[in-house]
Amino acid sequence: MTEKLQKVLARSGHGSRREIETKISAGRIRVNGKVAQLGERIDADAKVRIDGHEVQIKPEEEVICRVLIYHKPEGELCTRKDPEERPTVYDRLPRMSGARWVAVGRLDVNTSGLLLFTTDGELANRLMHPSQQVEREYAVRVFGDVDEAMMQRLRKGVQLEDGPAHFNSIKPAGGDGMNRWFHVTISEGRNREVRRLWESQEVQVSRLIRVRYGDIPLEPGLPQGGWAEMSLPQVNALRAQVNLPAEKESFLDPRHEESKQRRFAKIRKATARHRLDKKQSKRRGK
Repeated sequence: MTEKLQKVLARSGHGSRREIETKISAGRIRVNGKVAQLGERIDADAKVRIDGHEVQIKPEEEVICRVLIYHKPEGELCTRKDPEERPTVYDRLPRMSGARWVAVGRLDVNTSGLLLFTTDGELANRLMHPSQQVEREYAVRVFGDVDEAMMQRLRKGVQLEDGPAHFNSIKPAGGDGMNRWFHVTISEGRNREVRRLWESQEVQVSRLIRVRYGDIPLEPGLPQGGWAEMSLPQVNALRAQVNLPAEKESFLDPRHEESKQRRFAKIRKATARHRLDKKQSKRRGK
């Protein structure tokens, strides 16, 4: 049986389907010695190379879907490598052999909060695709005068430079005077969309935190820079949201599961150690 090349590579952990399609279009992928084409189908015996390196093709039954919940701090970039050697969201993730972490969407450098990572590029693709209408929720602090008429405009929709956009919902969440907090939801992942929507009303965003992606909330108590792996029931609930079949196996062993309090205490120690190592490395580089 044959399957589409980008679907097989995404499932095997070589990137999201969108990333793989970009590489195919750029001629960076070869199948059985020939430059791959978009829409090409392959079988289990195909020899696939990305940028000259042969990659492993995994049958669907051999792939274990892993998902991480990551609490991104401000100041980290959503890129694998930065020419200026600034910190990235991939720096602290667990290392893997034969697979790679695929980010589900992005957060800009000044935005913190929930970021999901998975080894299943097909899952990542569906969670990001506009057709799935997966809702994202943000806590946002704005500076400016916000009245009911403005919130109605933002719910109804405004014109941005890349097309119309709107919030699904806006709920006041505290604050005084010109500095107020709101919780907003959207079902798209366009670049800086939440900030641009507020800026269209001449209101400045001073803090932005993603607190939910789909039905997955940012875990209370998970420290900034820390990650937690989702259990098999959590992974399958996430897969069900985007009409993917349930997984039968998990990377986690429930027999060795620690309490959340103990696990988060370990994460806090690890993130503090990581920050210290970074500072010492910078000092040595000067």
